[in-house]
Amino acid sequence: MGPSGTPAGSATADAADLSSTNPYSLHRAVHARRSEYVRPHRLRVKVGTWNVAACPGTDKDLARWFIDGEGLDPALGSSNPLNNGTSEAEGSQNGSPGDGNPIQLAGSGKIGLYVLGLQEVNVLTAPSQYMTWIYAADDSTTGKWKAALEAALPADYQLVAAEQLAGLLLLAYASPEIAPTISNVSTSAVGTGALGYLGNKGAVCTRIVLGEATQLLFVNSHLASGVEDYYLERRIAQAQQIMTQARFEPVAISGVSEEEKSKIGDEDFAFWFGDLNFRLDRLPGDDIRRLLMLHTRGEYDLSKRELRRESSLDGEPIVVHRLSDSSDEVADRDPGEQPLEQTEDKGVDSQGADDDSLNLPDPDEFPQDPHEDPASLQATLDSLLPHDQLRRLVKERKVLHEGWREGPITFLPTYKYDVGTVALFDSSEKRRPPSWCDRILYRTRKDLEAYERKAREEEEARKKDDEMKARGIEDAGDDDVLFSYDPENDGEEQPSSASLEYDEYDEAEDGGDDQAPDRTGHDRIRLDLYTSHQRISSSDHKPVSSLFTLDYDAVVPEMKATVHAEVARELDRAENEGRPGITIVADHHDARRLARHSTSDSAPHVDFGEVRFLTKYTSSMTLANTGGVAATLSFVDKLTTDDSEGDESAQVPWLVTSFVHAEAADDDTESVDLGKEVTLEPGETLNAVLDALVNDVAHARMLNEGQSALEEVLVLRVADGRDHFIPVRASWAPTCIGRSVEELIRVPDGGIRAFARSLSERRGTAGAIPYDLPAHRPAPKELFQLTEAIETVTQRVLADAQMLEHVTIPSNPGWPFDEAACKSTDVDTRTAHIISLLDVLDQDRPLSSAFAPETPSLDRLEAVAQTLLLFLRGLTDGIIPTPLWNRIDHAAPSIPSLSNPANPPLNDAALDNDRTTILDILQSAPHHNICFVFLTTTLARVVSELAPLSKGELEMLKNDSASSSLSSAPARGIGGVLGGVGRKSLSFVRRGNVTPVAEALAALERRRARERRVAEVFGGIVCRGSAVGEGAKERRLGEGRRRAVLELFLRRRE
Repeated sequence: MGPSGTPAGSATADAADLSSTNPYSLHRAVHARRSEYVRPHRLRVKVGTWNVAACPGTDKDLARWFIDGEGLDPALGSSNPLNNGTSEAEGSQNGSPGDGNPIQLAGSGKIGLYVLGLQEVNVLTAPSQYMTWIYAADDSTTGKWKAALEAALPADYQLVAAEQLAGLLLLAYASPEIAPTISNVSTSAVGTGALGYLGNKGAVCTRIVLGEATQLLFVNSHLASGVEDYYLERRIAQAQQIMTQARFEPVAISGVSEEEKSKIGDEDFAFWFGDLNFRLDRLPGDDIRRLLMLHTRGEYDLSKRELRRESSLDGEPIVVHRLSDSSDEVADRDPGEQPLEQTEDKGVDSQGADDDSLNLPDPDEFPQDPHEDPASLQATLDSLLPHDQLRRLVKERKVLHEGWREGPITFLPTYKYDVGTVALFDSSEKRRPPSWCDRILYRTRKDLEAYERKAREEEEARKKDDEMKARGIEDAGDDDVLFSYDPENDGEEQPSSASLEYDEYDEAEDGGDDQAPDRTGHDRIRLDLYTSHQRISSSDHKPVSSLFTLDYDAVVPEMKATVHAEVARELDRAENEGRPGITIVADHHDARRLARHSTSDSAPHVDFGEVRFLTKYTSSMTLANTGGVAATLSFVDKLTTDDSEGDESAQVPWLVTSFVHAEAADDDTESVDLGKEVTLEPGETLNAVLDALVNDVAHARMLNEGQSALEEVLVLRVADGRDHFIPVRASWAPTCIGRSVEELIRVPDGGIRAFARSLSERRGTAGAIPYDLPAHRPAPKELFQLTEAIETVTQRVLADAQMLEHVTIPSNPGWPFDEAACKSTDVDTRTAHIISLLDVLDQDRPLSSAFAPETPSLDRLEAVAQTLLLFLRGLTDGIIPTPLWNRIDHAAPSIPSLSNPANPPLNDAALDNDRTTILDILQSAPHHNICFVFLTTTLARVVSELAPLSKGELEMLKNDSASSSLSSAPARGIGGVLGGVGRKSLSFVRRGNVTPVAEALAALERRRARERRVAEVFGGIVCRGSAVGEGAKERRLGEGRRRAVLELFLRRRE
């Protein structure tokens, strides 16, 4: 039997999956061929059980009965021969069980396993003693019994398992030949005593695996005591609790473990023993005691006068009758010792063989079968056994009925005796009735399977009967009736009173309902001895022992190694044949980019060449399924490690993959993305498209500084196949985006791209531009070029609007700087213009060369404006760095324009003072100050050109402002008119001067609205400040002040 429960010799095991080479599939494949390396072995197991009742000195008697086999008494039923119909197997220890393989006798015939179960090894009478064993177990008791057993065992026997639960103790020892083959030893303790878990009652269990193929289970239990029905129900419940709660660690063979824990029923051989406490019911205890005492005194059978004596212990020889020399007593007997009694007669006289007259024995001289002799002790035992509770409950299928067997009982009840006596039953006040409390049961896997099969058949028959009754077919047809019986006419009705029932004892029934041999007809377990040791008197229980011969399956390591090597080779070959095969060819699209397919000495890889900011590059690879099975493909997502969590570049995807059909679309439309995972049938192909794009300013800054590189290793995963690793790289084209003002002012003529490359060549590595280089101009040249281009293109747009009917300047006050207001062309076209502008900026070429001659002026202005915003956004320090902005922010309460952005000063003098205060702060950073002044001047000029005020409108506004403020303080000038525009509009209407003044005010409102919107767009980009730790109110206040600073400098003095 294997640990999995399938017969080890089975050649029809489930075929292993040869398409996978993980350890589990290898284990299954080797297991499927176990018939090639598993051979039958024979083992002798001795099992003993004894309730020592915590009596002193019981450990001194252990060697006598358990090892030496002493304590038997023929007069007390301890020496009757055991006959279970298997004597013919003894003579074939080296024979075959029917499978063609000779049985190997492990340990040269000596006992291979000693398993001892003890009960009540401790005094547990007070609750405090139970608590002690729960929280602080004492190993001294286990040590005492181990020492006693080891002193009695032959040399070199090794401890296999030792498990104690309060008064329960289980010890197992193996011979030096068997011990190396034992593995997966697991113990379990189930408490069923007080509160349902205390260990005064329960079981200790041990599971072992022999030869990597056969599981053995030993259960030492102590069930509830008591003769009342209540205690009987408790015993039933406790046995069921042990069955359901005992669990063992998963069996692990060759490093491969089962998924779930083992339970009772998963083993190949099981032994359940202990003080089960089942009693004799429906019989008076005094009658049982009196009847048995007649036998123990030899007074019942008057023909056996040799047994009539004062004591059956005086001078009585101890004789053990056996079927064969299968018990350990033969091995331990002195070779020179002669048997004291002979049980066989020599029926043939010693005369010569040619004598015609033979002395035939008289049939009356043959010994009578004890079961047929009404005066024998065995006949008395047979009359008591039908009243045994355990036998009755097994028949009623209430407990231990799932294939469990027990040998014939030919010995006196084992409980209860007066301590120190042999045949004196309980003489105390309680006078407990004698009972067979101490039992040893066993079963094989075949026994359990036979019971389960029979139970299924009975259940199916019951369901069939119920269906027939439901259909009204309660009686069979006349043709199906062989005979009928009418109790009234054919015979008297038998009484059904339970008190009159008598179930005659049948010795053959002790083996259970189904004693199932294996498919060869060979029973794999044989009970050689089942007896009690009546002369052991140190406890009120008599010890019980059994000797078994097991034919079990075990692995032959040399054969398994050969099979393992063959299976590994088969799996490897099958894997290579069944795994998907993918061929990768990197397509060559651009001579500037290197892309080559795999050769014999080179794996496929892709090189995009030089990659510029905002520019998308595409390469593709052709994937072909050249294997014989379908292949499922996917690119593995980039894994982030603890080291890369703080790396910003690791979080920015610059490479995007997709799968598309290999066939090009006929209508030149974009190929459809097939998703992240695709399946290719054999012979099919598709394209893997790789898109490289750097569009993040922070990523561009890291690439400029050499802190990141455009290098990746794509992992193309083939399900159930090997992964393909595809290196992808690109070189970075230096750009002005992602630089600081201090860097850009040190770039000479010729552009930053050429200058950065020359620096990298000199230093051997890419990096930021050193601040110790000389500055070539007061502000970045890129800023000069962009602001100049904006002014130029704005004038061109105004001219086209006056000359061309289809050119209309958008009325949105944020145009052309507000991206949402740019509607002259589509986003892709504008992005292409921005890319061209950045390219010419990086190469220090005229910006006009970035546009085709036919590009409309509106498109040019929008592209230049958005490029300016991108450039400013890409400055790492900003036009007004954070330190300078913090100073301005701290001075805001003293600057009226910033302290109350919603109501700025209305006169030009106050506005000039605010500008002066801010410029004084910026003077500490001259280059940033110049950039700020230059930028705001350009923006103010563009705003004034897109929202102009004519001289007449200005004069009218000034005159109206002066006339409406004669009683006020000094004249506020045109700069303060905006604050009162809304309040004076109605007064203009009332005076009747509607058309000229209203138009002037409308023009002024357009100017102020454009100034405000442009300031909002540029405020957060120009003025850098930290928003960390700020609340929503503080953030709104900061945004208002940034806008106010820009708006202050965009308002021109007219």
